[in-house]
Amino acid sequence: MPSDHREGSLEAPIRLPILWQNDEFYDQDACDKELARVFDICHGCRRCVNLCDAFPTLFDLIDESPTMELSDVPRTDYGKVVDQCYLCDLCYQTKCPYVPPHPWQVDFPHLMLRAKAIAFKKKKSSLRDKMLSATDTVGRFASMPVVNLLVNTANRKSFFRILLDKILHVHPKAPLPPYRRSKTVMEPSLVDPVDAGPTQGKVAIFATCYGQYNRPEIVDDLATILQHNGIIIKQFSSLRCCGMPKLELGDLETVAQNMEHNIQPMVEMIEEGYDIISPIPSCVLMFKQELPLMFPDHHGVQQVRKHIYDPFEYLMHRHKSGLLNTDFKQSLGHIVYQVACHQRVQNIGTKTRDVLSIVPDTQVEVIERCSGHDGTYAVKRETYEKAAKIVRPVVRMTREKKADRYTSDCPMAATHIAHHLGSDNLHPATPITLLRQAYGI
Repeated sequence: MPSDHREGSLEAPIRLPILWQNDEFYDQDACDKELARVFDICHGCRRCVNLCDAFPTLFDLIDESPTMELSDVPRTDYGKVVDQCYLCDLCYQTKCPYVPPHPWQVDFPHLMLRAKAIAFKKKKSSLRDKMLSATDTVGRFASMPVVNLLVNTANRKSFFRILLDKILHVHPKAPLPPYRRSKTVMEPSLVDPVDAGPTQGKVAIFATCYGQYNRPEIVDDLATILQHNGIIIKQFSSLRCCGMPKLELGDLETVAQNMEHNIQPMVEMIEEGYDIISPIPSCVLMFKQELPLMFPDHHGVQQVRKHIYDPFEYLMHRHKSGLLNTDFKQSLGHIVYQVACHQRVQNIGTKTRDVLSIVPDTQVEVIERCSGHDGTYAVKRETYEKAAKIVRPVVRMTREKKADRYTSDCPMAATHIAHHLGSDNLHPATPITLLRQAYGI
């Protein structure tokens, strides 16, 4: 490693484009050399050891080698580190002192993405991983009337879960999401839109796969809250998955196809004066960060990046302009709030806490630790126990705080926390649902 930049960078981090369309991106030797360079830097730093299992895996490989140096770790073992990274982005945004503009330009998550993309090109992805990331296809089928009853019932039966484990290696103890088709109807609003900060008072809701096929009540709650605040709303009717599950698999071609399908309808809404809100942090992050870095010269992608919001980020903009309805009918008591990684790395602050704290007699305590769920990491046979270890501090802190309720903007993270708390309620209310309860609507 160079010896003149060990102090790290004091400048604000920047993100460099993902050059996934260049041939060199898929060059295994070039990727291995970059993995070795970055792994050696990580070995000398070790600040990220408590974030996920990627770093302990790397450090164990080094420490158990004959010389305790990376040079004695076989490159064929690098994939063991890559497999443990689920692109939460916390190392880049919260720990690493060597990210750009530092001369070492360490971007651990996007280097892992590169390695995953090469593996996917080499057809090293399993049928299980392809199915778990096919959220549109699986969701459309599993949420069909009658079919959803069969699927949801089967997912609760131990013999079926044992069979699912044998066939697809889905851990039999991991809670799986329910399937229900969305029936949300957006009522037309007669109010005139009012600008507040960068927001325009008109919102197009991107329900996402999870909101469309698994937890449609979250979308209904969001729509109700927005209308209660005098915001004109519409819902996209034919968008595909944001692409995050396929990104985590390394299937960048499908990510690009979904982008091409989604961007034009989004741009058309923006040109009609609408902002865009998605209730799932990962989906917001996909349009705020990952797609803009994959397509830095795509005008539509960059336009959507400027107009898509986290729900509570949007509501706080309204509040700062005096436009948030603060006529709350009931308190929410003492809440423990786990900040989802993909919301935390948006660099918007804890807007969910800030909005919920406006509710009278409501105390919100924040836990800024990863739940380890990642959508699929916590349900796979080989990583279920690792995810259980990652969520353990969150579970411990939740118990210690003895709150009236706990929540997370990521409903999958909340389910994972509930599962390891041993709760009978595997689907605790999201902050959006809690805010609707506070309004009494």
